[in-house]
Amino acid sequence: MLKKIRRRVKTLITKSFKKPKSKPYKPPPPPSPNPSIPSPSPPSEPEIEVPTTMSPPHSHHTHKQTPFLFPQTQSTVLPDPSPFFSQNLLKTPLPTNSFFQNLTLKNGDQPEYFHPYLIKSASSSLSLCYPSRFSNSAFLYQVFNADLTISNTQNPQERHVISSFNDLNITLEFPSSNLRFFLVRGSPFLTCSVSNRTSISISTIHAILSFSSNESRTKYTIKLNNNQTWLVYTSSSIDLTNTSVSLITSTGFSGIVRIAVLPESDPQFESVLDRFSSCYPVSGEAVFTKPFALEYKWEKKGWGDLLMLAHPLHLKLINGDDCDVTVLEDFKYKSIDGDLVGVVGDSWVLKPDPVSVTWHSTKGIKQDSYSEIISALTKDVEALNSAPIATTSSYFYGKLIARAARLALIAEEVGYLDVIPAIKKYLRDTIEPWLDGTFGGNGFLHDSKWGGIVTKQGSADSGADFGFGIYNDHHYHLGYFIYAISVLAKIDPAWGRKYRAQAYSLAADYMNLGRRANSNYPRLRCFDLYKLHSWAGGLTEFGDGRNQESTSEAVNAYYSAALLGLAYGDTHLVATGSMLAALEIKAAQMWWQVKEGDNIYEPDFTRENRLVGVLWANKRDSGLWFAPPEWKECRLGIQLLPILPISEVLFSDVAFVRQLVEWTEPALSREGVGEGWKGFVYALQGIYDKQGALAKIRSLNGYDDGNSLTNLLWWIHSRGEEGDGCGIGENICWFKHYH
Repeated sequence: MLKKIRRRVKTLITKSFKKPKSKPYKPPPPPSPNPSIPSPSPPSEPEIEVPTTMSPPHSHHTHKQTPFLFPQTQSTVLPDPSPFFSQNLLKTPLPTNSFFQNLTLKNGDQPEYFHPYLIKSASSSLSLCYPSRFSNSAFLYQVFNADLTISNTQNPQERHVISSFNDLNITLEFPSSNLRFFLVRGSPFLTCSVSNRTSISISTIHAILSFSSNESRTKYTIKLNNNQTWLVYTSSSIDLTNTSVSLITSTGFSGIVRIAVLPESDPQFESVLDRFSSCYPVSGEAVFTKPFALEYKWEKKGWGDLLMLAHPLHLKLINGDDCDVTVLEDFKYKSIDGDLVGVVGDSWVLKPDPVSVTWHSTKGIKQDSYSEIISALTKDVEALNSAPIATTSSYFYGKLIARAARLALIAEEVGYLDVIPAIKKYLRDTIEPWLDGTFGGNGFLHDSKWGGIVTKQGSADSGADFGFGIYNDHHYHLGYFIYAISVLAKIDPAWGRKYRAQAYSLAADYMNLGRRANSNYPRLRCFDLYKLHSWAGGLTEFGDGRNQESTSEAVNAYYSAALLGLAYGDTHLVATGSMLAALEIKAAQMWWQVKEGDNIYEPDFTRENRLVGVLWANKRDSGLWFAPPEWKECRLGIQLLPILPISEVLFSDVAFVRQLVEWTEPALSREGVGEGWKGFVYALQGIYDKQGALAKIRSLNGYDDGNSLTNLLWWIHSRGEEGDGCGIGENICWFKHYH
């Protein structure tokens, strides 16, 4: 049973199916002749505008300016999207880091996780799997087995076609087979529309132990020898025959077929699936209704109420004041992301705690600490010009300019403005060549095949810039650039006006909210609106789906976008960036930060790990892309860098921070541990032990390339008094009155 949490949501305990006193459950009405009940259209969401100049608020021009685009390129390394997307979709920007990306790459036959099922398309058929899980102390993953496979009995050889997609679903078709699948995330049912009196087959790699139907032949029960029980519902009578130990076939049929596994094969839950089998979702979208509120809306057909599944973070965020939902607390499916719990309702409203985006620390710095920070600041600024940037990597270059931008904001906070002109010149000289296209060896270009920014190096080499040219890590790289640009626009408004269009073009690559066909970028390239965090992995086929290593760099991307909004007075961008940062933080705390005694992951993995290294859609790994599991200081550092004012929100659980530092410290005695990684460990120690951490930081003789002694001293001296807490959303959040 879930613990009571901060929300007013009606609860239905499925063991007894007692009707809740607050609002009795009313059985759905009988179906009408036309059982289509579409949901109302959501309010439109504005795209991030990409202006060519800084226009005044009330322009008298009636024509719309063309958004700035970096020069077009024809990449030699990007895959061809045309085999899997319908022709009308190929005219629009396409997702590159999405929950269904495997279905668009190579043969399109690697599985993707649609909660609660793994779905795999191959050989003109669709296989679904209710996965079991393998785990040890180093990693855990969900095991794919083709529990049931649905196909046309004639099995014409054809690839699937994605005919539509949205935030929470895709529609996948086999046109010659007369099969259309509505793959909606979080649906306990797989829904298939069959047309033209087509004969279908349902096969399994297991043995069928028993097969039975109800009198009307609209519900069939399949029991397999792996202890699974599957239920098949149809919109009208269908003749299904168990023709062999692993095969079921039908006569010609037109209509809707819905298939669901019975949780734990427990008969008490069968009546729940029966009750909600007649209402099916065909699409779902997530709407940013107001600051710190995200609404899920599903288009549904059939009749009755809609049953969907919520993961643990959904359950923390669902707000019963703003939506009419019923939580079925005992109706659960197992998942690598924690139990998926039944929720009845046509829409959900998710409301994370507000997160303040500020240029400077939230608590400030005591004046008696200024001198030490200013001493380090003076040296760090002097070193900017003595060590010009040698790298042409978009990632490492971005880290260096963001590091310099931090110095400007710290200088503001301690009132030492003498260094601002030097930092301003450095940022102009290092940023402008990337925006003007004059940087030697690399630069930003625009790809129209998928719709987005690539680098010169990445357009010819899929491994360059960590795969930026195949859409890996866009929010990481661009987030650093946007941070530096935001700071420069703040301290040099004239420069900001000049380069506003280029700045917005970079931000729109991963921040675009719009759905317009004529957009240059897909909607929220990296952010997964069902999982509520980003994916860094781009157009590479992986058996475990998309992945993300550094949550803190993802937070930086959305935090930086909000700062860009602050710099340009764009309240919409401030609100969107703040919301995405808040959700990314909540997801990191839920799935990357492994607290002692947590029960989302298996005990052996939880016992040995305080952080996930790389989180995949279908796997959790303790290793990193660049380091083995034993290098715990790297695992900590990659989940903290870059150190910013918002970092205190990401690591707001002081008890967990202490667990994490104590778990990491033994690794620091290993020979060859970098000083830069030590700095991140000491920074977290400073949350609960300022003086101890300060002594260690003063003894460092090197820093991460995106960090500095100035930044570490700023962090420690801005921690406030011990026991203060981090003060999130108390007196400083501008959007709290919306919450």
